[in-house]
Amino acid sequence: LTPTYTVHAGNPRQADVQTILNYHPDMEYRRCGKTNLMVSAVCLGGHWKRLNGVLPGLFQEGDWLGAKLDDPNFEQNRRDLVSRCIDRGFNYIDACTGEEVLMYAKTLKGRRDQMYLGYSSYQHEMRQPEWQTFDQLKQGFDAGLQEAGLDYVDLWRVTCHEQSSRHTQPEIDELIKALAWAKKTGRARFTGISSHDRPHIRQLIERYPDQLDVIVTPYTSMTKVVTDADGLWAAMTKFDIGWFGIKPYSSGSLFKGDGTPGNPEEEGDHRLARLALRYILCNPAITAPIPGMITTAQVDNAALAVKERRQLDSGELAELDWANRRAWATLPPEYQWLKTWQYV
Repeated sequence: LTPTYTVHAGNPRQADVQTILNYHPDMEYRRCGKTNLMVSAVCLGGHWKRLNGVLPGLFQEGDWLGAKLDDPNFEQNRRDLVSRCIDRGFNYIDACTGEEVLMYAKTLKGRRDQMYLGYSSYQHEMRQPEWQTFDQLKQGFDAGLQEAGLDYVDLWRVTCHEQSSRHTQPEIDELIKALAWAKKTGRARFTGISSHDRPHIRQLIERYPDQLDVIVTPYTSMTKVVTDADGLWAAMTKFDIGWFGIKPYSSGSLFKGDGTPGNPEEEGDHRLARLALRYILCNPAITAPIPGMITTAQVDNAALAVKERRQLDSGELAELDWANRRAWATLPPEYQWLKTWQYV
């Protein structure tokens, strides 16, 4: 794999860092493909799926998307988390639901000069049959920006079907038209998609290089990249695509504890999180994994992983492999598809 341009923690090569947003000497930054943005090697994923343990009663009917957005404790949690991310040199937030867009737009108010913001409101995008035309996508995007009080986003990365090949060619044509419109009108600086369909992703980035600047895919601590000149990652490199990896912790299945501060498994889970991030960052072509986090301690831990020795030794690999196997054995039914991302 061809490494992406990287400024390592400590800046050992004395690179010019003046243009790196929210630069921190202890953070690593990687070039995000043709966007030319230098993005922190770990970023903040939008999900807050286990926050109910920290803030009991936050999720209405047990649904994390039912979190009470006007709950002052919830707002403070997200504000504190984003502040800690900024303190540690993170510079990208990936919001991928309407609720996440609203919450992170609120927490970033007055601080957009320190964080890039990625946008997707899947409720009004390609997964929904009623939001698959050019006009509908425009309407949904404009409404989402207006509701969140945003004039623009740094990245509009539309959520497609997990198997994006389910979309018909006319639907893809409408999507590409909408992405081109968003860039032309200044609503999005850069555009892309989220998909789990490797062969289809390759086809799309080869066919629409002007509209697909960034791709969001799963990438776990079990993922092994098969380097192949005809494969997806070769195409990602050839067309200079930025690449964010979701589900680095296999949707939390990697851990034994519940993520709450002081839980008996906290120290061990922090160690597993660092091992997972180090393992993923050994792939020099990925821009960044984007884990969801619920406490400032998790942010500190992710930042520490970037500073630690990158290559895992034999003992660490064995430890991570054991945890991965346990995670695979306990994956909930709705996340069994993660197993298809073991080899890519």
